[in-house]
Order: sequence, then structure tokens, then C-alpha cells
Amino acid sequence: MLKRLIGIATAVATISSMAVTAFADEPYETYSYDNWQDPIPSQAGYMVEKTWTGHDLGLDELSNPESEFFISNNENPNLNGACDIYVEDTTRTIWIADTENHRILSFNENFELKGCYKSIDGAGVKNFNAPKGLFVEVNAEGDTILYVADTENSRGVRLKITGPLTCELQQEFLKPDSQAYSAEAFTPSKVSADKEGNVYLIATSVNTGALRYDKNGEFKGFFGANRVEQTAEVIARKVWRIFASEEQLEAMVSTVPTEFHNFDMDQDGFIFTVTESANASTDAVKKLNPAGVNIWNNAKGNTYQFGDFAWGYDESVAKSTKLTDVVVGENEVFNLLDYETGRVFQYDKNADLLFVFGTRSTPSEQEGSFTAPNAVETLGDKIYVIDGIKNDVTVFVETVFGKYVHAASILNVEGKYTEAKPIWEEVIRRDGGYTMAHIALGKAALNAGEYKLAMEYFETAYDQENYDKAYEYYRDEFLRANFEIIVIGLFVLIVLILVYGKLKKKKIIAPISAYIAVGFMKIKESLKKKPKKEEE
Repeated sequence: MLKRLIGIATAVATISSMAVTAFADEPYETYSYDNWQDPIPSQAGYMVEKTWTGHDLGLDELSNPESEFFISNNENPNLNGACDIYVEDTTRTIWIADTENHRILSFNENFELKGCYKSIDGAGVKNFNAPKGLFVEVNAEGDTILYVADTENSRGVRLKITGPLTCELQQEFLKPDSQAYSAEAFTPSKVSADKEGNVYLIATSVNTGALRYDKNGEFKGFFGANRVEQTAEVIARKVWRIFASEEQLEAMVSTVPTEFHNFDMDQDGFIFTVTESANASTDAVKKLNPAGVNIWNNAKGNTYQFGDFAWGYDESVAKSTKLTDVVVGENEVFNLLDYETGRVFQYDKNADLLFVFGTRSTPSEQEGSFTAPNAVETLGDKIYVIDGIKNDVTVFVETVFGKYVHAASILNVEGKYTEAKPIWEEVIRRDGGYTMAHIALGKAALNAGEYKLAMEYFETAYDQENYDKAYEYYRDEFLRANFEIIVIGLFVLIVLILVYGKLKKKKIIAPISAYIAVGFMKIKESLKKKPKKEEE
């Protein structure tokens, strides 16, 4: 796939002679950020392909007695408060947690209905009740295994799909019978599983991380808890605790970390988490290794920041960021969904921003704008956003500009700056303000020993750190190339200084200085004269 993508991009870049294309005509501003964190207009990396409603999805079949998907005459033909969407890559099947309809739906990649699941085979087993999260895998035997966060039933379940309407219970994951779990309620909202069979549940009001179970349903502890947000209020409380009495300490509200809202797992087993709390900066997005350690830790000197900056593109309106979902796609490109702004923020493997698209408005009639964006998913060159109030699924498809950026970015992440150079040049030809392209070309020039050219690219991108690095190389190269001239120049300068000193002692230098001073005075007076007004 990567070879095909790069091949297409390189071929088009070579033969293309068309003018720079206009920005995509979407119902939202497309922009990125420069190195000064200022928003700048940008070409769209994605555009709306189609918005799918319940009728488009074929949900009428659920109430059609002649259909293989018939459930009942009263089955809702529309989505209702859907909270999650998941794509199983092996079978390219799209799954939706249709929360308020108490069912799980499955479709092929063309959104043709494949199955609907409301009841579970097994004596005394409850049907779904407002399921909010799901995860799907295909096991070694080729069976489709469905994991569901069955929220109002206070459980997680692992199921084996046995038909278009039937599934078989394999395991329940219930409220932990452990002192480590202190919450009274147990309302799991999201679920995932790793290759070893461990199951992870996010439960509402649990701020100690995800609950981890083994494949037999035994609770094994918590995973990846957030740190406490170090706000001014938190710091003030810490200081106050030093001087407060026991009564005052008991009356104080305890400071606890915020719970993360959603997660996704990449192919290497790293878990990406997002925290929905407005304007959260501490652990807003984390990349956890199997030990639960965040490798994007700003406390270690890193400077990761996600979502919109303080004001976003429209500086007249303050923006708050509530990251509600994360999905990792091909080549470890990941997408964050911001519930507050309705925007999708896409980043490469190194957490560098690639694209921003989508918007939030109420009411929202235009495609590409949302009222309650609950979840984001990806499959190939498409990105899906599900809206829990509009009750539809919006499909974004990669643009030509997006293909160039992705092809070049993949090479750039791998350190193949020279190979990426012609693609980045095409990116700049189409969008001269795309900051990442200038930085990448600067790195290519730096790698090729073209230090002065690298300085020009970094200066355009306002990349001070890389500019300083290129300048150091340029300075060292200049000194090496002109070493003999510099030495001779210094020798001549020393001789002139010695001669000047001797002439000054013999009072020969004074008249010369006087003549020079007089000359400068005459030049200064001539510059003060006003020019005569030219006749018409």
C-alpha cells in the first residue's frame, strides 16, 4: 500500500503541470498551525464523501418480515444516540453501538447491512441495555469476536458472532470484587482487548485508569491512570494543606486526577488514551506502553500539545478542547475527535499535526458539521465520524493534497528526507504555507549538506531550533572553506594595527585623520540640503 501510494504521488508530481488547486469548498475552515502556534489557512486533506442516515444504512430491513434481518415490526429504522463506531480491518466490517436502540449493528465497507444484535444466546443472559462501546477482532480460527461495554447492564461481555442476528456469550466482565475498586456504581462505557486476551474497560467516575481483566474475567487491577492537573488551584491547596488544621483538611475537597474518556490500541500494543475534560493539558492524550507508562510525557522535557491552541482559527471566539475519541490508522497516523469544536485533528507517528477538518454547529444541516460528534474511526483513506444527535455517519475521504502529504510524511518519519523531497516540493507548490513541508525540505537540504538552503527553509517555517543547527553547520563549513583567507586577513589586520600605532606615535596619523574628519563633515552637510522641487 505504501509503495503504491508513494508511486502514485511521485508520478503525479513528475508529470503534473496544472495550476495550484483552490482550497476545498467545505462548510468549515481548513487550517494548520505554524511553529509559533498561529493558525494559518491550509488546503483540505479530507473532504466529505457522504453522510449516511438510517435509511441509507438499510435499517428498514430490521422491520421487514421478508428480510433475513427482520427483528420486529416496531424496530427503529434510524440510529438513536449512537456512541461508538469500530472498523475490523481483517474483514473490513464496520460496527456501530446504536446505544439508545439497545443494539449493535454491522455493515460491510459499503455500508450494506450485515447484522443486528440485541439478544444473546444463553440461559438467563440479559439483552443489551444502552451499550456505549465496542471492540471487534477475528481470532485464529476465523471467528468474529465482539466485545461490548454493556453500560446499563453494568458489565462488559465477550461474544462470538454465530449469524446475522445471533451471538453467543463467552465471558462477562463484572464489577470488581476488590478493595482497589471504591466506586459504588459500575458503568463501563468503552472496551478494548489486546493480543494476549486481556480486556480493558473504561468505567464512568473511575479516575484510577482502565480496569484490566484477564480472558477469564478476573480483575487484574488498573492501567494507565492520569496524573493530577497542576492548576493554580491545585498548587494553592497543596500549600494550604501544610498549615491547615485537621478540621480544615477534612472539609477540603480532595484533588484527584481526571478520568480518561476513550482509548484505542495500535498494532504494536500501545494504548492511546484521551481525556474529555475541557482544556485539560496534563495527560490530555497519552501513548501508553504495555507497562502503562506514558511515552509522551511533557514532564521529561517533551512538548506535546493536541487539539486547538488557546483561540483556534477564529480568534474572536475562545475555544475549549474536549477530546472525546482517538483512533490509530495505517502507518500509525492517529486522529483525535474534539467534541467541543466538532473537529478531527490528525497527527503523524511523531505527533506532528497533519490536518484539521470538520466543525460543530447547532443546528447543523451541512455535511461535515456536527451536533454531538461521539466517535471517530478510519479505514484506508476514509475517516468516519458518528453523530449521536443527528443520528448519522459522515464519511470523509482523502483529497489529492492529502495523498501527497501522507506519502511524504511516511518517508519523513522514517528519516528518508531525500526520497520525500520531490513530494514535499509538490505539496508546497499546491500550498506554499504548509509548515511541515518547509521543515521537511529543510531537513532534506541539511542531510544533503546544503546548509544555506536549509536555513532558508527553516526560516520560512519559523523553526528556530533547526535553523540554529543549520547555521552552525553553515558556519563551520564556511570557516573550513575560507580558513587560509581568514588567516591571511587576520595577519594583514595585525600588521595594519602595528603600523597605525607607529604612525600615531610619530604624529603622522593626525593630519590624515583630520582630512578624513573634514571629508565626513562635508558629506553630512550635503545630505542635509533639501532637494529642489522638480518642475512639472
